Parts: sequence; structure tokens; C-alpha cells
Amino acid sequence: MKTPSLEFSFTPIDNRRLAVLCGSLDENLRQIESSLDVSIARRGAKFNVTGEREKIELAAKALNRFYMRATRDLTTQEIQLGLVEITRTRSNTPGAEIAKPVKTSRTETAPFEDPENAPGNIALYTRRPDLRARTDHQAQYIKQMQTYDITFGVGPAGTGKTYLAVACAVDAFERDLVKRILLTRPTVEAGERLGFLPGDISQKIDPYLRPLYDALYDLLGFDKVQRMFERNQIEIAPLAFMRGRTLNNSFIILDEAQNTTPEQMKMFLTRLGFGTKAVITGDVTQVDLRHGTLSGLVDARNVLHGVADIGFTIFQAADVVRHPLVQSIVSAYEANGKRR
Repeated sequence: MKTPSLEFSFTPIDNRRLAVLCGSLDENLRQIESSLDVSIARRGAKFNVTGEREKIELAAKALNRFYMRATRDLTTQEIQLGLVEITRTRSNTPGAEIAKPVKTSRTETAPFEDPENAPGNIALYTRRPDLRARTDHQAQYIKQMQTYDITFGVGPAGTGKTYLAVACAVDAFERDLVKRILLTRPTVEAGERLGFLPGDISQKIDPYLRPLYDALYDLLGFDKVQRMFERNQIEIAPLAFMRGRTLNNSFIILDEAQNTTPEQMKMFLTRLGFGTKAVITGDVTQVDLRHGTLSGLVDARNVLHGVADIGFTIFQAADVVRHPLVQSIVSAYEANGKRR
């Protein structure tokens, strides 16, 4: 039986775009081949893709999308994120499906597709114009953060839980929906004890909040973040110091919430004031509490599931948007956990 294949070309033909699409020594094509398990042959402006029928259509869609973006050089990260978006997000854009059905041999002209303007994309007001949801769960997560006052983002590392929470906080601040951003997390080390940390309370908790800082610097710029700290528009606080406070007109992010106790989680959730949004992120497979201690995040999922106006987004290994190996690692650990 002959292996299914699809042959197509782009119109109008732009040699500059073709060169950028393929990359140096066709490295971009090789990355697409490796990720989608297809074979791509190019002769001039014509591409021939062979492999499984479903993978052929995904590869054709990927080539079409990257050709649209090839007005400048494409980085390895852009290629990988684009591939994640294509394989994980259901597209409802008319004309997005290039070959239906895929025949054994066929020549087509690929239509242009602009993913930036696809239905369902939610624009966030940050200095990253390319920031958008890459998977269905990410789109759901952003929508819930904009809709509900309390949102939970639960799932493995690399799914964008923390970064998107910070992006929505920045978006809310820039639109003047909140007056400040508050970052907190339980000060629990990941399997080791760091001992005494010098400095004031901010300096002591800094190492624990580094992922949040990195996201802020990326989305706002270093200078603006520093000015916001000076004006107390961004505040950091250990979770233990939240008791007794009522937080109004704020966007609060509780990171690494799997390391809270049920009592701490209840305390945090009851800090909510008027005009305030709270986002709780965590990975229930990476709990660093003492053995036998119930995670507050696990408890909250059971207690609050079904409560109106609280959003829950449960990410899967398929939502990982980091290096492709991260997704494989997460999947391997999940499979091992099920065997146990």
C-alpha cells in the first residue's frame, strides 16, 4: 500500500519567505518533521509531505502558518510554540484545513491563514504582542481569569500557569481594573533546606518568587517593574503574613499552591476584598509538604468544585509549551505514577 502524501505550493511565491520558512540547511523543516513524524521534501517552491494522513494535514497547516510569519527570521522557540498550538488547539478558522481528505498523491495551492486573528484569541495588554493562548486549556484559563474573581490553574510544569497568571495581572493593571499586583507563595523548599537567608523580608522571599519576577520583567520591562515596586503597586508577601488582611482592588497570585495546607488555603481565599481577583496555581504531583500532610490545593479542588463563580482549569501533559522533551518527561512520570 502506497504511503499517503500531499504535494502543494504557496501563492504568491516569495523566495525570501521560502528561505526563512526552511531555515539554514532546512533546519526548520527538520524540526517540523521530527515533531510531527512526517517526511518533507522540497523542490523549489513545491513541498511534498508523506506520513500518516492526520500528520500530513498538520504538517501542511504548520508550513502554511510559518510561511505567513516568515517576514522575519523564525526562531526554534517560535517553531516549537507554533507546532504546539497547531497540534493542541482545535481550529475553527474557515480554510484552515488544507487537505480534506488527503489522497495518495495530490497537488494543491495552500491558502493563507492568519493565526493571530483566529476566533477565540484573547488580546492581553502587555509589551509582548505575540502573547496569546497556545492550547484550548490556556484559552479557557485566560477566559476564566478575566471572568471569575477566583481561578485555579492546576497542572504540570511548563503549561504556562504562572506566566499567563502574571500576564492577566499586568493586563488588569494596565487597563486600570486593579490598583496593585500582589504575589505570594508558601515558603517551602523543593526537597532541601536552604537555612538562614540574609536581608529583609522581601530579600528572604525573593528566591521563592523568581519565576514571577522573570514573568514581570518579560511583560513589563525591568525599569517599569522597579518603579512599580517603589510605588507599592507590586507587593510581595509570604503566605504566612497574609492573615488578617483584606485586599481590595488587587490582583493576587498564589503560586506553588500545592505546598499550602488546607488551613492556609482557606485563610488565603478569605482575604478576597472588593474589586479583587485571585489566581491560584500549582502542580499536585510536586508536593513538598511533609509526608502525610494534605495539600491545600488538593483539598480546595474537592471542597470548591462546583461552587459558582470559581474557575478551574486542569492542564494536561499535552498543554506543555516548553522544550518538547518536557512534555515527554511529564508523560513518562504520569504513566509511571499510574503503574504504581
